[in-house]
Amino acid sequence: MRPVLRKRGFTLIELLVVIAIIA
Repeated sequence: MRPVLRKRGFTLIELLVVIAIIA
């Protein structure tokens, strides 16, 4: 993953949760 995303504290699980909420 990009350092920027890691810097923001994004993890694969959190990303999936955000996608689930948006979807």
